[in-house]
Amino acid sequence: MVRSFSSEPLDPAVVDAIVEAALRAPSAGNTRGSAWVVLAGREETAAYWDATTDDAWRAEHPRRWEGLRRAPVVLLAYSNADLYVARYAEADKGGSRLGEGPEQWPVPYWTGDAAFGVMTVLLAAVDALAVPAADGWRLFCAVALGHPDGNDRRSRSLARPAPSKRQRVHRGGW
Repeated sequence: MVRSFSSEPLDPAVVDAIVEAALRAPSAGNTRGSAWVVLAGREETAAYWDATTDDAWRAEHPRRWEGLRRAPVVLLAYSNADLYVARYAEADKGGSRLGEGPEQWPVPYWTGDAAFGVMTVLLAAVDALAVPAADGWRLFCAVALGHPDGNDRRSRSLARPAPSKRQRVHRGGW
């Protein structure tokens, strides 16, 4: 994870390959209910940072702000619950009752699928180196892409003790 980027641009072919990898991520019911916005270049990425930060945050976090705003690409992951509800109302999924509305879903698959896409983007980025709010699409997250500038500070959260594998992996039952 990088929070301090160099201003070195990314090869558009690399960005395209990363987004293509996200489109191949798993999708419940083959719904493919995630979509991506690619913001490339100073003008497009500035619009994102203007919408998601304010002067107070920038003043409180000047190092983080300066490092993040240099990212040459920001990928925005969107998900659409309505597409999943419609898919699970189809005949082959109708018995699930999930097609009756998003409130029927104990776990929102649209969030999981968007997360799979984001993880795929992050993995592809390591290997390689304006959507309307209407129509059911909601921003899930953003991923800033670029080359590190070497000034990133290690997160304090890295010092937190990790739970043991035994605490996290349960075989045959909890």
